[in-house]
Formats: sequence, C-alpha cells, structure tokens
Amino acid sequence: MRNSKAIGDETESRALSELLTHGYSVSIPFGDNDRYDLVVDDGDELYRIQCKTGWPNKDETLRFNTHSQTGKNGTYHERTYHGDIDAFLVYYPETETFYWIDIADATEQKMELRFESEIDHPSINWAREYEFDGTIP
Repeated sequence: MRNSKAIGDETESRALSELLTHGYSVSIPFGDNDRYDLVVDDGDELYRIQCKTGWPNKDETLRFNTHSQTGKNGTYHERTYHGDIDAFLVYYPETETFYWIDIADATEQKMELRFESEIDHPSINWAREYEFDGTIP
C-alpha cells in the first residue's frame, strides 16, 4: 500500500502534465512550506492551485479533502485552504479525470462531486460542472 505522500506526489505530477498539455505556464513553489502546490499562469492571471486526489464515496460520487491535516507536538491540526489558494485541481484515478473547483465553491472539510442522482437538488455538486476541459473557469 502506498502512503499518502506518494499518492499526492503522483497527483501533483499528473496535474502539472495536464496543465502543460493545455498550454499553461506552471511554476512549482520551492520546498514544501506553501499552502499551494502549483502556480498556473494563463497569460493574464496567476492561480494558486492545491492538487488533491479524489476517491470513490457512496454510489456515484467522488470525495476529496478540502482541508489539510497535520500533527505537531502530538496534537492533530486541521486547516482549510480558504484565503490561501484560488482553486483545487482534483484528480480522480478511477476515471483519470481532473476537476477544477474554485475555492469559493469548496466546502471546509470534504467535498463530494456527484456523477448521477435520481433527484436534482440545488445542493448537489455535479461532477460534470467542474470537469477540467483545459479551460480555467
């Protein structure tokens, strides 16, 4: 079983490749001390991106963390990314698909994107609305 650091590194490298394939200039912050993984330049604006790996959750949904989890001096800490990033770029290995979620749309703990549902409710975050097609929303 791979550890979460290795999974995150693979997601980040796939995200970098995906962004470069679509013609964006991408910078990688030096070290592991920043709250964002990549800086994306679309020619007009810079976007601080946190890369996340999604996993299957319940039927027809994927889930990803919208907060960081760390341990310091034996104490567990959680911290949201609000104010520190502009968007999440989420990789879903089950379908090899990326999703761009603006930080304004993100919840504070975990977020679910739904593929299918028998109901249409305003609180549902539809995966198709966030699918990254190479265009930064």
